[in-house]
Amino acid sequence: MPMLDAVTCQALARELHDAERSRTPVRQFSRRYPEMTIADSYAIAQAWLALKFAEGRRVVGHKIGLTSRAMQVAAQITEPDHGTLLDDMLVADGATLDASRFIVPRLEVELAFILAKPLKGPGLTLFDVLDATAWVTPALELIDGRIELFDRETKAPRQVVDTVADNAANAAVILGGRPVRPDAIDLRWTGALLYRNGVIEESGLSAAVLNHPGNGIAWLANKLGAFDEGLQAGEIVLAGSFTRPVACAAGDVFHADYGPLGAIGVRFV
Repeated sequence: MPMLDAVTCQALARELHDAERSRTPVRQFSRRYPEMTIADSYAIAQAWLALKFAEGRRVVGHKIGLTSRAMQVAAQITEPDHGTLLDDMLVADGATLDASRFIVPRLEVELAFILAKPLKGPGLTLFDVLDATAWVTPALELIDGRIELFDRETKAPRQVVDTVADNAANAAVILGGRPVRPDAIDLRWTGALLYRNGVIEESGLSAAVLNHPGNGIAWLANKLGAFDEGLQAGEIVLAGSFTRPVACAAGDVFHADYGPLGAIGVRFV
């Protein structure tokens, strides 16, 4: 149940909005409001989206986070979280990004599902997701922290309520490689090698995402269905990372090799 009133949620959303612009993270909400719940976090995220919509931004999709068991244990939760992708978050494959645009940028390796049909729960399964998907393509998600990763005084790590309030830490999305139909390959065995400056920093298989990356999409559609919402045709849905985040800094060149699905890259200056 929500514990914070609407005025407080709107004020915290404004803090996130200002933090993104100033590149200065705010103190953890969980430290300031220890009674806050996941419901409060999503309310803050919705208030933050309202600020973005007022500036002319539009929704292009969604992201799912904390999908691997290891990340859930670390965050002390039992299910994933989710955020919203906006049009200005999309970055072209091979683009050069100014590292100073972000606070603590990190890259994650994922698969993106491009929907051909809408999906709305409850009761959706992996098979509904595959039927509704036009293409699956490699993706890199750039995550950032408008909320401090570690408290400035206690050095305590932020809590899941902080991450959810921060739109699941999303900052940008790079799509690339070779799109495939969802039944063209066994998506569970899609692997990737993430290189930073020519050195492999991370590798993984997409089966680490709930045993199949499409299961995350079904989870999200069912979750949204409880609020009479759903996923729309044409939307991009990031299924969740199957590697740990890798820190980015000016001068870094990243290259992710997805084997038969091709490669994708981005550089920072």
